[in-house]
Amino acid sequence: MIVSRSATDPAIVRPSTVTIGVFDGLHLGHQAIMRTVVERSRQNGTVPTVVTFDPHPRSVLYPESAPPLLQTFDQRIEGMSFLGIGQVLAIPFDREIASLSAEDFVMRYLVEALEARAIYLGRGFGFGRGRSGNISLLREMSVRCGFEADEVGEVELRGKRISSTATRRALQHGRVNLARRMLGRPYGLEGVVAEGRRMGGSVLRFPTANIEPQSRVLPARGVYVTASLVDGVWYRSVTNIGVRPTVTDEERVIVESHLLDFDRPLYGELIRVRFLHRLRGERKFPSIDELRDQISHDAGRARRYFHHPLVRRHLVVT
Repeated sequence: MIVSRSATDPAIVRPSTVTIGVFDGLHLGHQAIMRTVVERSRQNGTVPTVVTFDPHPRSVLYPESAPPLLQTFDQRIEGMSFLGIGQVLAIPFDREIASLSAEDFVMRYLVEALEARAIYLGRGFGFGRGRSGNISLLREMSVRCGFEADEVGEVELRGKRISSTATRRALQHGRVNLARRMLGRPYGLEGVVAEGRRMGGSVLRFPTANIEPQSRVLPARGVYVTASLVDGVWYRSVTNIGVRPTVTDEERVIVESHLLDFDRPLYGELIRVRFLHRLRGERKFPSIDELRDQISHDAGRARRYFHHPLVRRHLVVT
């Protein structure tokens, strides 16, 4: 995949079929747009292209209300590549870009830089100064600029529109199954394993990998059945998100995963964790022994989860 941060990058391939957006999370609605772009590009012999922004426009214009992102920039790019997108123009968003009129934005980036032959927007998407650009403007400009313009309909779940905001809300309430249905895959985070207090192995007899997550959105505090990717292999795991109230008075929320049937240290390694099912909320136990018993019970429930026929059919974990 070609990733450019400048409209004058000589690596850019033209002509193109384009969509515009941040696409945080790459949920099912975003995927419908990507599929439309890829399919149309095959028909008209163009390069399927995404124009996106980094950083998120709201973090520049309204930092006090900017949403935490479901994915890092690299995770978004990886997901777009998986969906068949051939190139991404990632515009460094600043106030100068924000001041461009919608028409100037179209001419500079879509017509001149990318030679767009077709442009697709998600329903209700706005761009340009004051978000004045929309599908109506594109259809008007298409006549004189020689491109097609169309809108991709929304994707709904239970009669409600799937969105990044709805996905964040589900995760913040610990509803990882609902988030999985909106994303079309389990929600995942990744990070490097840091050296912790080593209480998991020495005190609780359940060694854990303490992860410093790159993603800013964490599921609600609690214990989850997860799958953890290490060296290209998915392992069954149980992941705790919280402050560990039974063993410490610290308020810092940590993410720690216990990989079932895995016995080597992971310090300094990158690990990916996918959240499959919530077992329980965070609790403070009267004693270490009771916490240890509960962790053993959680691990047993996780093993039973992975032995369910439907889970075994869809997940490949060791």
